[in-house]
Amino acid sequence: MDQESVSATLNFAASAVKVFAVLADPATHASIDGTGWVQDAVDRAPLTEVGQIFRMAMYHPNHPDGDYQTVNKVQVLDAPRAIGWLTGQEKGDGQLEFGGWIWRYDLVPLGPSETEVTLTYDWSAVPRYIRDRGIPFPPFGPEHLPNSLNHLAELVRGR
Repeated sequence: MDQESVSATLNFAASAVKVFAVLADPATHASIDGTGWVQDAVDRAPLTEVGQIFRMAMYHPNHPDGDYQTVNKVQVLDAPRAIGWLTGQEKGDGQLEFGGWIWRYDLVPLGPSETEVTLTYDWSAVPRYIRDRGIPFPPFGPEHLPNSLNHLAELVRGR
């Protein structure tokens, strides 16, 4: 695969402000996730600024520990138009290490109560030493992004 990002788009019957509010709440991320790997928000403060760190409790059967935590750093925050974060981990010495992949949501208002939402997973900044570990990119099937957008749409409808 030559491309280094994948995207999916879905129209929502909700304002961009309403959709953005759900995305900026880490407590909703487990319900949005289309893989089932995200278990819960460790840090529950709303995402309000670039550089903000938030952690998520995760589970993956191929992870050496099964249960683990990710550390996420907000890279894009342009309410209510875009939000995105890098995902990484905390090393044993307390240093944060990011792998070079970013999750990003772009919201385009189509009217007062309709929004086009595009979810992108971009791994173009993943360094060679991580790629050499044999980790596949993307590490999930093609259904993940549409599933996540459908879950997000359900959450937004319920608010």
